Amino acid sequence: MTTRRDFLKGTCATAAATAVGGPSLLFAAPAFAAANGHDTVVHLFLRGGLDGLNLVVPIDGADRTFYEQARPNLAIAATGSYGALPLTLASGGGTGFGLHPSATGLRDLWVAGRLGIVHACGLLTSVTRSHFDAQLYIDLGTPGAQGIGSGWMARAMNTQPNLNGSEQLPALGVGARQPAGLLSSVQALTMASPSDFALNAGAWSWQMARSGAPTGFRGVNETLASLWTGTSALELGGQRADRALQVIAKQSYSAVPAGWPTTTFAQQLWTIAQSIQFGLGLHYATLDLGGWDTHDGQGTAGSGYHYYQNKIAELSQGLSAFYAALDASGHAGRVTVVVQSEFGRRVRANANGGTDHGYGNPVLVLGGAVNGRRFYGSWSGLDPEILSPHFGDVPVTTDHRQVLAELLVKRMGNSNLANVFPGYSGYAPMGIVRDFGTLAPKPAPGARRLPAAQTQAPAASEPDLLERLMRYVQELVD
Repeated sequence: MTTRRDFLKGTCATAAATAVGGPSLLFAAPAFAAANGHDTVVHLFLRGGLDGLNLVVPIDGADRTFYEQARPNLAIAATGSYGALPLTLASGGGTGFGLHPSATGLRDLWVAGRLGIVHACGLLTSVTRSHFDAQLYIDLGTPGAQGIGSGWMARAMNTQPNLNGSEQLPALGVGARQPAGLLSSVQALTMASPSDFALNAGAWSWQMARSGAPTGFRGVNETLASLWTGTSALELGGQRADRALQVIAKQSYSAVPAGWPTTTFAQQLWTIAQSIQFGLGLHYATLDLGGWDTHDGQGTAGSGYHYYQNKIAELSQGLSAFYAALDASGHAGRVTVVVQSEFGRRVRANANGGTDHGYGNPVLVLGGAVNGRRFYGSWSGLDPEILSPHFGDVPVTTDHRQVLAELLVKRMGNSNLANVFPGYSGYAPMGIVRDFGTLAPKPAPGARRLPAAQTQAPAASEPDLLERLMRYVQELVD
């Protein structure tokens, strides 16, 4: 059996994922650094308002009846070729929920204990049906207020206790514009893709020294640093820009491996995966996947074209491949991905074959440190009498900041919650992730784990310092 020690002696990585949720693949990769000694939080924002009820689908009981009544032509089947994929507990018991049938990669992560789902999450203290307001509230980490001028992830990075200044890439936003979550940060780098992150204006032959250039020739990219030698704001900004260009230029970023999904979303995830594997000190990363505003022509699941089915497949395949790559290179235990949208959709379908803006929604948390294969939070059900006071929406029962706060405290060692989330109080861990340095459970095949039927996990007891140290050393060896 290959052990972690064997991996640390190796010089290549392989990754595998399932055919629909993440393509079957086996590829050679550059020799990456050993697993980082710090964690990385990846925030994935599904912009447009994900229809969470057709991703995490009620498949039995009274809620199934209410679901079918509210969505006679939009409901995902409970069984059959295009039926929901049942989400079972480690004990084999049912949860009453399943995943959209095109989310096989997410289902496999659930079965492997690497995916947990938080019910009815969102903006608990601020109700809005505006995409722009809800997205900004989440990005800034200040529901109901938009004037703070900095993003929650920027503040988290600025208060991160174990950053020492040696990190080449402490935070990364993958996109064409600086994400609002990183607003005000001068340490974060934003790029759409590594191959495009370069100065390419002007004559091609003058941009940089290339093969065949005259001896001693230096292009604009090579001489840039010498242009920014002063201390003015402009020159300091130029120095930072040059350092960022040099950091990316020195890395062996590559195109997605053979067998990976080829969507832009998957390519962005591959950029993050490589940035983690290069050992650049990446602590925070963020990216978006848009296209979830399905007011009409949403589609369900089945043969032929279904818009929503394709979007879920894109999401599931990308995340599955991302996790597989990190797992193969020994980094998955130090990476946690949180997936959320600004709000959910209405329970009742509209007359245009779609769904309108709603409220509560599932949040997905996946990674090697996740206490997966269980639900967290509180589920109120779909009884119309329960929904009526909330205008027919799934009510929010868990503040999304509670999920993010747990990742900050337990995985990042950042307890500066008052700075990261001003005005937020009452944090209590739900047990979604293990404390940093603890081993992932390795149950024998068929072994029964601790009872997971409850919707909210109890907080784990804190082991003493010696025990945590021994576990950490054992993790490096096993």
